[in-house]
Amino acid sequence: MNHHTHIHTHKETFQLECGKTLPGIDIGYTLYGPIEAGRPLVWVFQAMTGNSDAASWWVELIGPGKAIDTERHTVVCANVLGSCYGSTGASSINPATGKPWLNTFPIITIRDMVEAHEILRKHLGITRIDLAIGGSLGACQGLEWVIMNPGLISNLVFIAASARTSPWVKAFGEAQRMALMADPTFTNGNPEGGREGLKAARAIGMISYRSFEAFEKTQYDPENNAFDHFNACSYLQYQGQKLVNRFSPHVYYTTTKSLDSHDVGRHRGGVAKTLATIKDTSVHCISISTDILFPASEVAEVAAMIPGATHHTIESLYGHDGFLVKNERLNEIVSYIGKEPVPAKQLV
Repeated sequence: MNHHTHIHTHKETFQLECGKTLPGIDIGYTLYGPIEAGRPLVWVFQAMTGNSDAASWWVELIGPGKAIDTERHTVVCANVLGSCYGSTGASSINPATGKPWLNTFPIITIRDMVEAHEILRKHLGITRIDLAIGGSLGACQGLEWVIMNPGLISNLVFIAASARTSPWVKAFGEAQRMALMADPTFTNGNPEGGREGLKAARAIGMISYRSFEAFEKTQYDPENNAFDHFNACSYLQYQGQKLVNRFSPHVYYTTTKSLDSHDVGRHRGGVAKTLATIKDTSVHCISISTDILFPASEVAEVAAMIPGATHHTIESLYGHDGFLVKNERLNEIVSYIGKEPVPAKQLV
């Protein structure tokens, strides 16, 4: 596959929504295909712990001959501001101290992430995005960008997210941060600290990302009179260690904070008023039938407040993470974007 991973260094002071500044930022991004006139451009937003190599983690959707066809489309995916995969974040070096930011890294909001996307967009010379797509934290970025830069994005696919983070999602985020803070190595200034806390935090997160049905299907224990070492328990241990092997505990902490503060209506007159202003982008909202983190009813409410938006529910056993698992319905919906109307099967 023809793609290249790059780092764009923005040397000017970066103003954060919280009032603090960063002395310049790095933006990591992956580009699939050339940016040229007449070639459709797709911008993919990463979710909570993703990276910019979108084709490596959204394998069912992105690649040659797939719904997002890297042989016909130019695809851009940027690491979010606050990431540990190339963009400036808590694990990056603070120029003022020569040491990693760690717990001193300021709060990053979704709007800050989108401001970084704007910097990268201008650097790449992109003036129009034919399709923007993301799930969860990625969908939040897409919705913010449509509001912040009207007319830039022709079509937005908004998957398994909300316009304003619910108390339910905030509660899961706080439980995960409490797990991190319970690890005494998380606050001792060691860049390698917090690993045991991250394992526990990821275990909490995985419960919210899956569903009762998924655990029943994949982690059910045979009737063997066991008293310990159950499948669900070993599964959470495995998922915790898997994330520790590739991610920063300090970045996990700040990124969950970013999701907590997501609210497109902040300083704009509220969610309903803000979403009603979206008129230059066709918005397609997609929910997952078994999602307990962002229930289908919440996604439907977002669609109802955006003029002309559609809402599709896709059936999946895998809860919130269902958009990352093979699902023909998701591929069908994305394939039809721009070819109205999208087939109405399973429309809600």
